[in-house]
Amino acid sequence: MLLASALGFSRSIPVSLASALWYLTTALEMAVIVIALRKRIPRLLPYFFAYLVWTVASDAVGYAARANHNLYLYDRVFLYETSLNALMQFGVLVELAWSVLRPMRSMLPRRTILWISLGVLGAGAAVWPITTYTVNHTWWATWVVLLRVQQTFSLLMIVFFLGLAALSQFLAIGWRDRELQVATGLGFYSVITMGAALLHTHPGSVGQFDIIEDFVTLSYVCSLIYWGYSFLQKEAPRQEFSPRMQSILLTVSGAARTNRLAMEEMRKNSTR
Repeated sequence: MLLASALGFSRSIPVSLASALWYLTTALEMAVIVIALRKRIPRLLPYFFAYLVWTVASDAVGYAARANHNLYLYDRVFLYETSLNALMQFGVLVELAWSVLRPMRSMLPRRTILWISLGVLGAGAAVWPITTYTVNHTWWATWVVLLRVQQTFSLLMIVFFLGLAALSQFLAIGWRDRELQVATGLGFYSVITMGAALLHTHPGSVGQFDIIEDFVTLSYVCSLIYWGYSFLQKEAPRQEFSPRMQSILLTVSGAARTNRLAMEEMRKNSTR
């Protein structure tokens, strides 16, 4: 995550403060990575761990481009960083959903993770139209599209967190489970990010751009502190799903398999 969006290239706050925020965020990211390694988080959530490493690298490149006052370089960095960040967040969402299903993986069809991936893409397509109201369309067209992609995944993170929290009893997870801890940190940061995006669409917020972005950065700092603290705590043993939840999941997976077989049969008949 870049410490400020591309439109925050020229900051009005002192350079020393911008540098302090960057050093603080980077130090916390590195600390969380070390804690995650000690607590074997990569074995449970390898894609999320890769995402943490990715944020350190992307922040470093973005800060270097901004420090050199090279707008063209920063534009390129923003283009690739935002695109790759969207792919990373997609992977994290799929991984979290798949990890939540750990107690029943052996009972689910092999293609369940594929259906989860398609479900995330479908949800992204559903919330995509909402982002047309969260972006200032007077900005450069390419950046508008990239910011909409960024905000689409922010909305998905929020929905995913709310869904896990609401269904925690049925999914047999609690605040001591890594999946919900990761989703909570991402959900909190995404809520602040979306709030900042909405403020940026208001004409009166132009002069407050840097302050708003600093709050976004501080929200990420809070998420990092939360992850570090949570990962240091002992994880609760994963409980089995309730019989009712098992029945629902098996019914859904069975229906999906039945529909897939029916479609394959129709294709075979049509080619005869």
